[in-house]
Amino acid sequence: MDLQRNAFKTALKAEKLQIGLWSSLCSNIVAEIIAQSGFDWILLDMEHSPNEVPGILSQLQALAGGTATPIVRPAWNDPVLIKRLLDIGAPAVLIPFVQTAQEAEQAVAACRYPPAGIRGITSVSRPSGYGRLPAYLKQADQETCVLVQIETSQALADLEAIANVEGVDGVFVGPADLSASLGHIGNPQHPEVQAAIRDAVRRLQAIGKPAGILAPREADARRYIEWGYGFVAVGSDLGLLVKGADDLAQSFRSSSSGSSLPEGR
Repeated sequence: MDLQRNAFKTALKAEKLQIGLWSSLCSNIVAEIIAQSGFDWILLDMEHSPNEVPGILSQLQALAGGTATPIVRPAWNDPVLIKRLLDIGAPAVLIPFVQTAQEAEQAVAACRYPPAGIRGITSVSRPSGYGRLPAYLKQADQETCVLVQIETSQALADLEAIANVEGVDGVFVGPADLSASLGHIGNPQHPEVQAAIRDAVRRLQAIGKPAGILAPREADARRYIEWGYGFVAVGSDLGLLVKGADDLAQSFRSSSSGSSLPEGR
């Protein structure tokens, strides 16, 4: 029996737009809810969320059978942590804060079995069906999707070298950290930051490498898609909860301002 095809990686190769959602709530229940929403990919975040490996496992289980391919962002470019995430069934990883081609090579190596990489071997991992899928060890490298995140001016300067590392399937631009690196912390809308974001996708298109980005605002997401970004997170579970809760509370506060409870009868 062959390993299941990585739908997200296949779509990137086919240059099909992939719409995603960021997940930061660290909840298997939330993951189960959003699994059937129709997104192409869902990012489970460990870098800026209090997620740990057991929690990620429960969220991966909750996403199984949904519409979206799970992508896990580890806290760092750490081969031990990456190994553990792959062993619990992460079909794709987004490695943060990659600044050089060497760091991109390290990320790829952590995701590849020898001789192509350094990933440790277990014969009873979850993605191998706990040992029931003997072909896993031979097919895992080609189905695992490796994405690297660039978020500094240094990374932008080395963009082509990073993107051209063999085994890098896509490059993700981080607007928040990039804006800070360019001297505009908290303002990814600054013209210099926006120009850098647009220049990055042009350069990636020129070498045939898929580009991704997070855009919590609809107008930003549509603009980035128009520019050529091929995998775009158009919001987050946390953002949806905050906005929904705030809007609901405000709608009742506005309509009941100055009013009193009706008299009992």
